[in-house]
Amino acid sequence: MTWILTRSGQQFDLLRPTASMIKPTDIAHALSRLCRFNGHTRAHYSVAQHSMIVAGLVPVEHQLVALLHDATEAYIGDMTRPLKAVMPEYHYIEQLIWLAVCERFDIQIDLPACVRLADMVALATERRDLMPEHPVEWEGLRGVQPMKETIVPLSAESASMMFFSQLMALMQSNHRRRLPA
Repeated sequence: MTWILTRSGQQFDLLRPTASMIKPTDIAHALSRLCRFNGHTRAHYSVAQHSMIVAGLVPVEHQLVALLHDATEAYIGDMTRPLKAVMPEYHYIEQLIWLAVCERFDIQIDLPACVRLADMVALATERRDLMPEHPVEWEGLRGVQPMKETIVPLSAESASMMFFSQLMALMQSNHRRRLPA
């Protein structure tokens, strides 16, 4: 068996994902319940909220891809970077799902540089606001400045509703932007 059952009742095949298997409600629900950093934060802080922060840091034309940059985690979880680095099979499955997400939402496969930078700014802010104090510098964050604002974690329910609303609005605005003048 290579499939999971999603919140909406969708049978989602991890090894053969298709765009039709991708449901916005499933993504919003699952990401709002996944805690970043494997749960080692001071309070529950969801991947959905992280994604909304990243989307808020990029130009409007990149907000949809920024909001969805971690959408694969709705289906395979949020694995820590050090573990992901030593698991090539995970990366392969993640890529298959990412391709289905990109097709479903008509977004580019390669993340724009501004989305990658916004992800790092969010990470630096999350470290400052949500993680335990620790003297060791995180290599990937060298030179990255956190946001001025402090992150206040949302409840899973609030994060789910806000993520879903933002996703629907961005899908509409992306569709309108692509219509011929």
